[in-house]
Amino acid sequence: MTGAEDGPRRASIADVAAHAGVSQGTVSNVMNHPERVAARTRERVERAIAELDFTPHGPARSLAAGSIPALGLILSDLSNSLFVDISRGVERVAAEHRTFVLMANTDTDLERERRYLDAFASTQTLGTLLTINDASHYRALVEGYRAGRPLVFLNYRGQGDTHCCVHTDNREGGRIAARHLVETGRRRLALVGAPMWLQPVSERVEGFQEEARALGATIVAHEEAGELNRAYGWSAGRALLSRVERGEIDGVFAVADLLAAGIAQALSGAGVRIPEDVAIVGYDDNRAAWDSPLPLTTIRQPGEGMGAAGADLVFEELHDPNHEHRVVPLGPSLVVRRSTVAGV
Repeated sequence: MTGAEDGPRRASIADVAAHAGVSQGTVSNVMNHPERVAARTRERVERAIAELDFTPHGPARSLAAGSIPALGLILSDLSNSLFVDISRGVERVAAEHRTFVLMANTDTDLERERRYLDAFASTQTLGTLLTINDASHYRALVEGYRAGRPLVFLNYRGQGDTHCCVHTDNREGGRIAARHLVETGRRRLALVGAPMWLQPVSERVEGFQEEARALGATIVAHEEAGELNRAYGWSAGRALLSRVERGEIDGVFAVADLLAAGIAQALSGAGVRIPEDVAIVGYDDNRAAWDSPLPLTTIRQPGEGMGAAGADLVFEELHDPNHEHRVVPLGPSLVVRRSTVAGV
């Protein structure tokens, strides 16, 4: 959060309009198209601006001056249905504001993220929403952003001091996964993670470990996948296979559905019964979870809600001169399917 909470309230365009006895549209014309306003009315508005010490809000003034009526949306990976859901949420709010969405895909590449940010700034979009998962990307992008228009980070928990962020509470998601496995009778657990410099991954892992310990379960194996994809999940499943067959592991949590799908494929292909011999929980509730031969229990991220909340923040920053940057957490939820409960 920024700004002095106890300081005087900043005058708004509505205050100026009321003080001058004109509409807000007239005030906007005086600031941006003074030739459209009669001299006497213009003088009255200018006097109200001076008396109220009104300073036009930068993004709102850009909007009034004729920016392109679109939001920029930069997504990490369009092959992941989570980001498709995020785009739906952004588009829904944009449509409510009679704007549209310009979309780009980066495959989590920092240079592409920078290029798209610059491109959207040069076309004067109203603001940009960007999904990331890496703290170094966040620092680089925040330090290099000079467009003077709203920039909101999605699926990432930043500081909230210079830009708004919307994220899922990944630590709570990890806790939910551990509770579900223990509640279904699993006590000897395996954790399949990924690079810990990915913020969502590290928080899911930490939450899972904390809750498993608190409930008296034991994490007997920890495999780390190089990437969040099905092939790495299959390799992790093969690495765990012998211990699952010996009964040393009866529950698995994978930090992404694609990993969980690969694990399930490797284990079931070797004759392991899921969930009778081992239960598997994924994370995201993307296509890999619900559109597979074995539907996966997973931790659902509110993708559409994340996108909608981010778009709302863009428009709030555009129109509210008292807007303060903040971090908005959204809650994950458990979706139970056949990989943990037979017959579901």
